[in-house]
Amino acid sequence: MQQGMRIAASGAMVAMYRTDVLAANLANVNTVGFKPDSATTQSRLPVRQEDNLGFMPSDPLLEQLGAGVLAGPKRISFNQGPLESTGNDLDLAIEGDGFFMISVQTAKGAETRLSRDGRLTRDDLGRLVQSVSGLPVLSPGGSPIQLPPGPVTIDHQGAMYDVDGNQLAQIAVASLPSTDQLQKLGEGLYAAPPQLLAEANTQPLATGVRVHQGMVEGSAVDPIRAMMDVTRAGQSVNGNSRMMRYHDQLLDQAINTFARVG
Repeated sequence: MQQGMRIAASGAMVAMYRTDVLAANLANVNTVGFKPDSATTQSRLPVRQEDNLGFMPSDPLLEQLGAGVLAGPKRISFNQGPLESTGNDLDLAIEGDGFFMISVQTAKGAETRLSRDGRLTRDDLGRLVQSVSGLPVLSPGGSPIQLPPGPVTIDHQGAMYDVDGNQLAQIAVASLPSTDQLQKLGEGLYAAPPQLLAEANTQPLATGVRVHQGMVEGSAVDPIRAMMDVTRAGQSVNGNSRMMRYHDQLLDQAINTFARVG
């Protein structure tokens, strides 16, 4: 009975973890460039195996039941979000696998972060920056982009031109060999290991990657599916909680009825 309660408790805890992750996805259904997380789980080994105590005796039946489940790491889904028109000439959306390169000041100095949030504007110094964070957007050479006043045209390769057709700058769109090592930092930013950034292709754009002017990429969260996932995770929490109560009732009967008879 205690083993069953432990297994149900592990299921309830993992289901609550999944609920938190899925609820965060649902809360960001309207966040520009947001990529949803998926909560992974893994089977927990029997305690004797988990603690490397193979020499100790154990019940084979209980070991076949296992020891419940554990929460695994979150995985980021980088599926394409919908492209939405904004009418702002400096807003950009990336179609395909790529990221804007953003400069962030840290205790170690300027470091490069990645983002899919293409809401851009000029700051007081004429630099191209993200509208929300004010962080500079980088060129393929890793330097901030300086723009003169006036209209700007941006082609599908990220090249920026003035009204006379003179090229002003080039926006870096980094294509990575793998996104498995990216970590969310909040505010639409991702951290990548320096070696991965060094292997990124920034110019010319990778095959299938295009930049769209006057648009942004919407959230990649499907609101209907996200709502259903949150509901199912909540039902899993309730189911495991009921199972814990059943085992508690059985234990109570075993102690107060059978023990009294004995």
